[in-house]
Amino acid sequence: MEKKNIISLAGELSSGKGTVSKILMQELNYGIYRNGDYFRKLAKEKGMSVTEFNEYVKQYPEIDIQIENSAKEYAKDHDKFIIDARLGWYAVPQSFKVYLRVDLDVATKRAFENQDEDKKQTERFNTVEEQKADMEKRYRLENERYFDVYGVRKEDLSNYDLVIDTTDLTPNEVANIIKKKYFDWLEN
Repeated sequence: MEKKNIISLAGELSSGKGTVSKILMQELNYGIYRNGDYFRKLAKEKGMSVTEFNEYVKQYPEIDIQIENSAKEYAKDHDKFIIDARLGWYAVPQSFKVYLRVDLDVATKRAFENQDEDKKQTERFNTVEEQKADMEKRYRLENERYFDVYGVRKEDLSNYDLVIDTTDLTPNEVANIIKKKYFDWLEN
């Protein structure tokens, strides 16, 4: 399979995908494609939380397919970019496929303390416990939906060229690991 100058960045909730993709974008001078932004926009238009929209999309898989196909279509005409999407590796198999893992308690704290306004509009919680329960539910809903619609398991680590546990790493450390392995991958 022909390799493309594309890094697909998947991973667990609050594993650092958004922050790391921004660093990579700047340091590599690459573009970026984010399925999550599109997903949140659709959730907001429906007046739903991200979790509620996950449940809704399960009933209407054509919406999910439209979202995932958008990354595939974008990759046909673009090069040198990062796909920040849970199934970016599936949509663009010629990409360098990275999966970010994180301890759930660390992820919950990150998500709860995140002040990103777009996320706060579709993910509002009063306590860390509410945040954690929602993250567990979203993780389960996504896994079920991806298996039902695509027959894949995003947490199957054999799908990826690189797996990094971000629990004790800074976003810059993660980006540096990805860049080194990405350049090695391109050369071999």
